Amino acid sequence: MTEGKRQRCATCCALVIFGAGGDLTKRLVVPALYNLAKQDLLPEKFAIVGFDHNEKTDDVWRKELHDFLEQIVGSGHGEFEARKIHESVWNKLASTMSYMAGDFLEAASYTKLRNHLQRRDSEAGLDGNVVFYLAAADRFFGPIVDALGEAGLTSQEKGWRRVVIEKPFGHDLPSAKALNQRILKVLNEDQIYRIDHFLGKETVQNIMALRFANGLFEPIWNRDRIDHVQITVAESIGIEQRGKFYEQTGALRDMVPNHLFQLVAMTAMEPPASFGADEIRSRKADVFKAVHPLSPDDAVRGQYGSGEINGKTVAGYREEPNVAPDSGVETFAALRLTIDNWRWAGVPFYLRTGKRLPSRWTEIAILFKHAPLTLFRDTPTGNLGPDWLILQIQPDEGIRLRFNAKRPGTEMHLESVAMDFKYADWFQQAPAVGYETLLYDCFEGDQTLFQRADQVEAAWAVVQPIIEAWAESATKEFPNYAAGSAGPKAADALIERDGRKWRPIH
Repeated sequence: MTEGKRQRCATCCALVIFGAGGDLTKRLVVPALYNLAKQDLLPEKFAIVGFDHNEKTDDVWRKELHDFLEQIVGSGHGEFEARKIHESVWNKLASTMSYMAGDFLEAASYTKLRNHLQRRDSEAGLDGNVVFYLAAADRFFGPIVDALGEAGLTSQEKGWRRVVIEKPFGHDLPSAKALNQRILKVLNEDQIYRIDHFLGKETVQNIMALRFANGLFEPIWNRDRIDHVQITVAESIGIEQRGKFYEQTGALRDMVPNHLFQLVAMTAMEPPASFGADEIRSRKADVFKAVHPLSPDDAVRGQYGSGEINGKTVAGYREEPNVAPDSGVETFAALRLTIDNWRWAGVPFYLRTGKRLPSRWTEIAILFKHAPLTLFRDTPTGNLGPDWLILQIQPDEGIRLRFNAKRPGTEMHLESVAMDFKYADWFQQAPAVGYETLLYDCFEGDQTLFQRADQVEAAWAVVQPIIEAWAESATKEFPNYAAGSAGPKAADALIERDGRKWRPIH
């Protein structure tokens, strides 16, 4: 067995965070940087520049971030191993931080930013390398990239320049194409890092190792041996004060073309010829180019009403702040995909995601075709039987294989049993919020886990018929599932018409 450990990032650089006072920066980006600092994985020469519209001093910004980090670390979240901040680590990270106020839409602010970066470069010896992280609202993505280009901040005459773009990358196929065209007028594709934090999770990355590093699985990873695949991304939380955002987005746009499709791509992609970024990303894009065109019958939408979760009564979506009392926005979406290629022809992929489901649960479940039942006619099949390979992504990362075994006794009775692999049992995992690997790769210039323009557009092209169909036909059925339930009955009908059932959400 070979075991590798990542070394300190060798590339010195500055990280400019647009939206430095926002929720994403506080909840994910800075905690990820803190975790990298604890593991000594940040560049030795490093600077963080916060850029946002509010006037504040460096010290005020640092304190805001420290206090928020202290709050989430103290709350005992699984992403952190201790209940207290390591102050020495924080102080070292904070010493790299500076803040400047500016307007995302004013050219003068970018001139000010350029001068600020030049000063930080001369102080820290950063060789002109800069990562621009767009943690701002998506309406600013195009204008920020335009302004960076006009200010000469994307030029790579001295050092490299990279831009990290958060989701949502567009709201449909036309807007995604338009955004790609806009930013590619300023940046080269190798400068663009379209980020999806799902790809930072260990189990997601381990799918390739499971498939391609083990002779046991790859020969049976096809239509000959696989009956179907279920991918579930369930959340027990509601929209968490994001009513304005969710009213414009909905579950389909928010989760399917990015998070769920990343899981589809890792599961269904052909073996790459190498671990080169372009080779892997090409194989992922091929998956969506081969998806059979969807019709409205392939999709189900839902919206949660009031209900009970963990013994607590919760309000329905229409009672949430900043949500219309007659809103037709979906908080649940389920799809049936088929992939028209040699590996997957005839194997349906069932996808579902939703808010206010019974628990936080993400898994990829693969059902292998059962053995001929001449000897074991009464063997349970389907969800109650064996032959499941389950890749659990959250809350606990691991892999489970279900199979039949003889129950002890004088007669031949079979029972479905399981072999479990849990990351926590085998590996000492460093604390992570999901962005650590992605930030590290960005500093190193590795685009493997970031989406390319053609992959983004191919994914949007798959769901575009559903977006259009739902926009043209408002539903009168909402709310159609109670908070705390597993979703609308129509989602059960979607899979049951093929003679299958959803796995339970635990």
